[in-house]
Amino acid sequence: MFDHMSLGVRDLARATSFYDRVLAPLGMVRVMTFDEPTGTASAGYDYSGAADATDNAAFWLEERKGADIVCPPGFHLCFRAKDRAAVHAFHAAGLAAGGRDNGAPGLRPAYGPTYYAAFLLDLDGWRIEAVTYRPD
Repeated sequence: MFDHMSLGVRDLARATSFYDRVLAPLGMVRVMTFDEPTGTASAGYDYSGAADATDNAAFWLEERKGADIVCPPGFHLCFRAKDRAAVHAFHAAGLAAGGRDNGAPGLRPAYGPTYYAAFLLDLDGWRIEAVTYRPD
């Protein structure tokens, strides 16, 4: 459905340090970093080995120096996890990298019988989640 999505961040080096750690348990890696014509920089992430990752990336961080970054009410970004262990690793990596807990790993039966997720606030306040539907 989506080709790619990006989040604005205040400091790209700080944000990539966080997302390198948080996305690794989900099989995602930084596939490119480049300078924008505006004088800022961007970094793109995709699944390790993704066929088109050398030309594009599914998830982007775009540096917005001096910007007031505010996560809009109702917005969050959810990444797929292969299993519950990956959800736990995502959450632990986020906390270790300076993110804030926004919902510990666990079942969310209101969303479905096997909906297993964890929620974090990243370093700029974006709400992010990892989810798996696997029953183990």
